[in-house]
Amino acid sequence: MTAAPRPKLRPIALPTEHGGWSFILEPIFLGLFVAGTWAGFLLSIAAFSTFLIRHPFKLALKDTQRGKRYPRTEWAIRFAAIYSAVAVIAGVLALVITEHAFLQPLIIAIPLALVQLYFDASNRGRELIPEIFGAGALAAVAPMIALTHDWQLDAAYALWGILIARIITSILYVRARLRLERDEYPDTRLPQIAHVIGLIGVIGLVISDLAPVLAIVALVILLARSLHGLSKWRIPAPQAKIIGIQEVIFGIITVLLVGIGYTANL
Repeated sequence: MTAAPRPKLRPIALPTEHGGWSFILEPIFLGLFVAGTWAGFLLSIAAFSTFLIRHPFKLALKDTQRGKRYPRTEWAIRFAAIYSAVAVIAGVLALVITEHAFLQPLIIAIPLALVQLYFDASNRGRELIPEIFGAGALAAVAPMIALTHDWQLDAAYALWGILIARIITSILYVRARLRLERDEYPDTRLPQIAHVIGLIGVIGLVISDLAPVLAIVALVILLARSLHGLSKWRIPAPQAKIIGIQEVIFGIITVLLVGIGYTANL
């Protein structure tokens, strides 16, 4: 009896969505940019490994729910176990080497992550609520990094708030834009309202001296992107990948502006 051929490992080990990569890398880079520490670096490894767990876990879960056991199932379980071990080890080391408490954002993020896992188990992981909750949970790594740098709690949560404004507006924009490109004529008011609310929230943080002025500039750019991208004057995007890459670029711009604002007090 011949052994089953080994499946391609990359599609099992790594997620393919551009949005998911952005929603973990943006808070990691921003956190390290404005408040990098060795403990923060270890938290970044733990957070990134936690992000990687979801994809092989979903594959293994789907196979189990079907009552099947494929070669990919075994590899998915292995990758999920490896990522889990790395996340735990890095997180424990971060606890050991820092004297600053940083777990409060994690405690808040856990229920958000559990909501996403619940929807994943129901094969509804791509719905709006789990996308927002899951990305919001990942963004908790930024305030956790900041706390290892001895930031005040309100300032750390302000950093999280900026990222959540970016996350919610991005998800709503991309979903509407994809539907628009498919000629489904979505209601574009919700993304625009969300951008305005996010901008007002960030302005409030700046007035409270909890965020830099450049954070306002970043949200204004995102609002302008949404107004143009959901208008009749937009440049058509024939592939969803193009919209994803564009959104990655806007995420980089946001991180740079907010990071420079914090470090240069602008």
